[in-house]
Amino acid sequence: MRSRNCSQKRRRKSLIMKYEPLYAAFLVYFNRDRDFFECHEVLEELWLAQNKDPRYKGLLQVAVGLYHFRNSNVPGGLKMMQSAYSKLYGYPAEELGIHMGKLIREVKVYAEKLANYHKEPFAYYDLTIEIVDPELERLAAKASDQIKPNVPQRRGPQRPVKL
Repeated sequence: MRSRNCSQKRRRKSLIMKYEPLYAAFLVYFNRDRDFFECHEVLEELWLAQNKDPRYKGLLQVAVGLYHFRNSNVPGGLKMMQSAYSKLYGYPAEELGIHMGKLIREVKVYAEKLANYHKEPFAYYDLTIEIVDPELERLAAKASDQIKPNVPQRRGPQRPVKL
């Protein structure tokens, strides 16, 4: 009886931990705060912990692409969006609890617009990652309650203060 209870607890724990807290934090920074620098920080940590999973690298590059374009770095935004598209293209429409297909289409359009920016400039606009898994939605809502927005947002790595 004891081993059955232990295996049930392990199964429940694995279901609860279907998504990493860093992934939920990334979604909060991306969708709620539009803090793309912080998106990079948290998702890079997860990407490294997950053996450089290309899905996380692609999502990270979407955030970095938006960060660059929002800061008037069109070439940097274009490079990141093209790279993100190439990493994410081919994944199922619903992947990692999000509407990956929709995001891939939006990233492709963004990259195409950035490629033609010199001919047809356009104003920066945000993308939103649509969460399709109710479990991930709950986890992101819980993370949102715990994460305070960075005001002002960091614009780059912060060096330690010298005393």
